[in-house]
Amino acid sequence: MALIASFLLAFIPALIYAGIVFWLDRYEKEPKRLIFGSFIWGAVIAAGGAYILNTLFGIGIYLLTDDEFITETLTGSISAPLIEEILKGFAVLIVFLFFRYELDSILDGIVYAAITALGFAATENVLYMHQYGYLEEGWEGLWSVFFLRVILNGWSHAAYTAFTGIGFAIARLSKGILLKLFAPLAGLAIAIGVHFFHNTALVFVESLGGMLLVYLTDWFGWLVIIAIIAWAIWRERKWIELHLKEEVASGLISKEQYRIALSPFQRTLEKINRLGSGDYRKTHHFYQLITTLAFKKQHVRQTGDQPAKTSALIAQIREEVEQISESL
Repeated sequence: MALIASFLLAFIPALIYAGIVFWLDRYEKEPKRLIFGSFIWGAVIAAGGAYILNTLFGIGIYLLTDDEFITETLTGSISAPLIEEILKGFAVLIVFLFFRYELDSILDGIVYAAITALGFAATENVLYMHQYGYLEEGWEGLWSVFFLRVILNGWSHAAYTAFTGIGFAIARLSKGILLKLFAPLAGLAIAIGVHFFHNTALVFVESLGGMLLVYLTDWFGWLVIIAIIAWAIWRERKWIELHLKEEVASGLISKEQYRIALSPFQRTLEKINRLGSGDYRKTHHFYQLITTLAFKKQHVRQTGDQPAKTSALIAQIREEVEQISESL
């Protein structure tokens, strides 16, 4: 029963948090199959791999030192940040290598990284709530771990790994080869660094006040990520405003469609208005398409990334937009 409770108390909040992250991607939603795959990668591959590798690392350190404190300290401060951030980062790497045309902006990098990390945190929290909560202190211990790890500290893994996602997104949007190579490494290094700081600080904290101070530091880091997200959303709107204005001039879309495209709220209203006519899905797809069109035009302008392939994709999108627009 306690194991089932731990599972539900870990995964239900994680799915809610993942829903919030998905909602934040206001203009062009990422494919649900990739979002689901990222969450599963974090929950199964990254969490399972990290558990095995961290355990092996801990066994090795204990055999060398015969000291539990040194073993726990080095595992928490060195092994966990390094192994966990690398394994979580592989999910973003897969998107970057094989689904790069879905990685359109800084926000997309954050979305994939954060949702992977939330899957990882869910599995890790099941272990912590059951093993270190219930088995050591019963139901009171389980609820204490739930409050500390899911409520007070529920966004930490997402915030760490977000930096890796930002690094890959910068590489995707950059023309220079050096930035393409080093931005992901820099993002990963920052993710490992902030994870290291959190874990190491908690090792040497003995009071509740000290623990809350560490969490306050974490919350400041979350605010930094929120600020980056707000900037990324604003930047995406500017891309849409710039590049779709040209499509209004060409006659591909109307001024009204352009106005709606600039506002997530207006998009939602338009889709709701189309429910009665059965055009909800078509309307949703239409605004996804013209947003993608704006983003691809921005990529050509910013990076010159595979211009022939991108130009063909832009032409294909314009043709589909024209077909749908006539039936709306």
